[in-house]
Amino acid sequence: MSMEKEQFDLEMDRTAGSLDKTGRRLMRYALHFKTSLILALLMLAVAVGTDLAGPLIAKRMIDVHISGIEQPWYETKAEGPYAVAYGETLYKRADRFAADEPRGAEVRVLQVNRDYYFVESPLAFDGDRSITENGRLMITKGEQTKTYEARRLTAGEMFMFFRPEMNGLLHLCQIYFGLVVLSALFSYGQRYLLQATANRIIRKMRTDVFAHIHRLPIRYFDNLPAGKVVSRITNDTESIRELYVSVLANFFTGSIYMIGVFAALFVLDVRLAAICLFIVPVLAVWMYVYRLFAKRYNRVIRSTLSEINAMINESIQGIAVIKAFRREKQTEREFEEHNTRHFTYRSKLLSLNALTGHNLVGLIRTIAFVALIWYFGGVSISGVEGAISLGVLYAFVDYLNRLFQPIVGIVNQLPNLETALVSAERVFVLLDEKGEDVSDDRMERFKGKVTFEDVWFAYKDDEYVLKGISFEAMPGQTVALVGHTGSGKSSILNLLFRFYDASRGRIAIDDRDICEIPRQTLREHMGIVLQDPFLFTGTIASNVSLGDPAISRERVEQVLSEIGADRLLKHLPNGIDEPVVEKGSTLSAGQRQLISFARALAFDPAILILDEATSNIDTETEAIIQEALDVVKQGRTTFIIAHRLSTIKHADLILVLDRGEIVERGDHETLMKLGGRYYHMYQLQQGERVSLGEKTGTLSPGTV
Repeated sequence: MSMEKEQFDLEMDRTAGSLDKTGRRLMRYALHFKTSLILALLMLAVAVGTDLAGPLIAKRMIDVHISGIEQPWYETKAEGPYAVAYGETLYKRADRFAADEPRGAEVRVLQVNRDYYFVESPLAFDGDRSITENGRLMITKGEQTKTYEARRLTAGEMFMFFRPEMNGLLHLCQIYFGLVVLSALFSYGQRYLLQATANRIIRKMRTDVFAHIHRLPIRYFDNLPAGKVVSRITNDTESIRELYVSVLANFFTGSIYMIGVFAALFVLDVRLAAICLFIVPVLAVWMYVYRLFAKRYNRVIRSTLSEINAMINESIQGIAVIKAFRREKQTEREFEEHNTRHFTYRSKLLSLNALTGHNLVGLIRTIAFVALIWYFGGVSISGVEGAISLGVLYAFVDYLNRLFQPIVGIVNQLPNLETALVSAERVFVLLDEKGEDVSDDRMERFKGKVTFEDVWFAYKDDEYVLKGISFEAMPGQTVALVGHTGSGKSSILNLLFRFYDASRGRIAIDDRDICEIPRQTLREHMGIVLQDPFLFTGTIASNVSLGDPAISRERVEQVLSEIGADRLLKHLPNGIDEPVVEKGSTLSAGQRQLISFARALAFDPAILILDEATSNIDTETEAIIQEALDVVKQGRTTFIIAHRLSTIKHADLILVLDRGEIVERGDHETLMKLGGRYYHMYQLQQGERVSLGEKTGTLSPGTV
């Protein structure tokens, strides 16, 4: 376990800087759709700006139209919308006078507890207010105390002093409501655009990954389970989509919100805003520490999830074998190991999220409010110079509450951010695998001459499976490859098809080195029939034509007829339109092989490769194919790998391989006269067939 941890830590150190590179590559993907992305962010900025204007409007409503009643009032002779009649005198608030308008005696309207009082003289200072037993107003500031004559206002009288401000209040309410509607519209627009852009980005990324898979060499898939590849295309890209939809939106919203809130705080009061700046470094350190642990957990989680998908895929593919050999319990135990590891690291990540989530946000919020109360209590209430107004205090509290909303949003998205970055890293590792662009070049049909010149090949380092292979196949010839399992037969054809490239030596078609020809162009005039045919979901006709518009329905019917497949498929309810499920599991092995055979011939290849194409079919179907072979081999070079030597008796050239070397070559008669390895293999097979025939009372069609 300690060695595994050490290896894990080394891997983490090796990839420590990879996430920054990953972030830059994700940004480059986003720039493909920069117009809609920038438009979404601009709409987001407008939505945030209109939303943040709310507290400023509330501040003006409080300070100007509500708390403004406590400003000095002066007697006036002019009637107007801001003049208030009290008793037999008109009064107007100080800020409602024109610059050159004459003012009379100063009076004040002050709030004490829940009541308002009219004071017919100016105040020497302001501070704590109270009403004495004899109804006088007493104001205390430090050691200073002063009393004033005051008359309590009735509700109606109090409303008279507020009435001039009602139009202003209603106007601000309308503006506030309009901003709310505007913010909602722009918020909807930015969310729609951001999600639509994210979907386009992920569509492009999935297309790129899927296309790149087809550019990768066959060697890449030798050691990578299909489930892991599927996981990167589906699960990992879906996690990346969350990055653009949720994480990007919350981070940009949060950043703009925080910038806007701090700007507003500094506009309201520089000293209070400076106190709250401690939130920024705390949040930065917090995010750094979180990512330090989360990226490690997420790497294990994503890797384990791929292993789970790979095992599920393998179990489904091999379900018949698992059941046949009663391996259900063992398979469950193996699955549970992966599942437990996934659960363990999920729990670690959950604990990390719980530790650094809402609890920490609540702690920072509490500290910020304690600092605000300390400042307001120590400065404002004491009445020293520079005390803040009630409207500023309200706006400040409102902005602080709004400040923590984006912080919570950012914190909640940190798990998604790390998951997306790790997923993106895995996707980009796949995209960084060296591949080859699919070529659209066309070339004339081969004549069919194939030459191997001292070809060596190894799947792993220097473990050569082919050693100095040299032979020449002339146009129209049939070349058969025979030998025991692992002798190198399939490797020769893999090299010819350029599934792999030779380690040493040269392979040429029509005297042209195949390494000089793009793989897709090379395979244009080549056809292959594998031992285990693969059928795609669709119909029999679509599996023959592979959706190529150049292959008509008549051509499909023709090739099926040429190989005799129509006799085996005619009983199907829909004929060649019979549905084919994944891998063609509803068809017999013989039917699948015939469809695969027809697929190869439909493209009229100059070189045809049959890789033990008749080994998994019954003798009746094999006889049908053998009859068709004499017709379809005309005009093309054919390579056959066969274990049944009776099927290659008429081959023009038979190559006998042993441990990667050609030990015998010639036609059937020549090799039989030689009396070597081929002769003994043939006699052994004939003896087995004769023995089988004696036991059953019959002889197989291939018996000579």
